[in-house]
Amino acid sequence: MIAGIFAFVFVALCLYAAMRDVETLTITNGLNATIAFLFIPAAIVVAPGWDVTGGHLLAGAIAFAISVLLFVFGVFGGGDAKMIPAVMLWLGPGATMPFLTAMAVIGGGLAITVILARRLVPAGAAPGFARETMSAGNGVPYGVAIAGGVIYAAPYSPLLASLNF
Repeated sequence: MIAGIFAFVFVALCLYAAMRDVETLTITNGLNATIAFLFIPAAIVVAPGWDVTGGHLLAGAIAFAISVLLFVFGVFGGGDAKMIPAVMLWLGPGATMPFLTAMAVIGGGLAITVILARRLVPAGAAPGFARETMSAGNGVPYGVAIAGGVIYAAPYSPLLASLNF
């Protein structure tokens, strides 16, 4: 029961991050820190054992190192580069490939959609929540792809398996 509540809050925070990213093209440090730090009580409550918890910590650390490099080379924004490791803490090694695959597919579709929308719809005609995203020269709200990857990969994670998507 409590594990399900933690899992629900985690997914809700990811969806909130995606919505804020569409609206402002930023994912705040506080939101990413909340996602990461909630892993600690969730791991304590679920008590999957140190082997599983260690795998989740290792997945988060590796994701952090890779995300920093991708940020340095301009592939991701800072919020995206911090959200991915926070999410990987929750997903762990068993959900890594489903997460990365879904995130890449959703991100590619999102990029194509945003590029087409920017060409077809004037930024002033976009709904208020999407004006920042629709402005030419701005990035793509990749938090949407990250959240989509989380939803797809959740059943592969021992911490999130209690959610029935």
